[in-house]
Amino acid sequence: MRPIPLLPLLLPALVLSLAVFAPRAALAEPSAIYLVRHAEKTDDGKDPALTAQGQARARDIATVLHRAGIAHIFSTPTLRTRQTAQPLATRTGLAVQDYDPRAPQALVDKVRTLEGAVLVVGHSNTLSELVRLFGGKPGAEIADKEYDRLYQLIPRSGGKVDTVLFTSLPATGAL
Repeated sequence: MRPIPLLPLLLPALVLSLAVFAPRAALAEPSAIYLVRHAEKTDDGKDPALTAQGQARARDIATVLHRAGIAHIFSTPTLRTRQTAQPLATRTGLAVQDYDPRAPQALVDKVRTLEGAVLVVGHSNTLSELVRLFGGKPGAEIADKEYDRLYQLIPRSGGKVDTVLFTSLPATGAL
């Protein structure tokens, strides 16, 4: 009896498996990425907390994003960024995951494997670079006293990213 070659028999099954599972792999990317700088901070020490105005802004960001389908929240390990992320984390029941602001590409690589919308809370000197690494257009650099910029990055086919720039309320300097 002559052995039956397995490759011709298995090839159609392999092609069918790839056709079924490849689209699932393509879905493993965020539906939108939101990036904000931490809200207004006190001038106290190396790891300052949010001011009353900053706490109000953090609550406002949570109000704006609570229906955006946020599935993951990332923050640097500083008090001000965690306090900015916390109202949305509390509202959605999600944990705030730390990321290292000195390793922005590691965060970008991780976020690109996730499904659902993502919030990233960073700093004035790191946010523009993150927007660029995700494929967005950050616009002008963030001023030291500017806290109201909210980016929405929308991944499109072919690796393109649409950048939408919002302003979070209360406006900087108001309250």
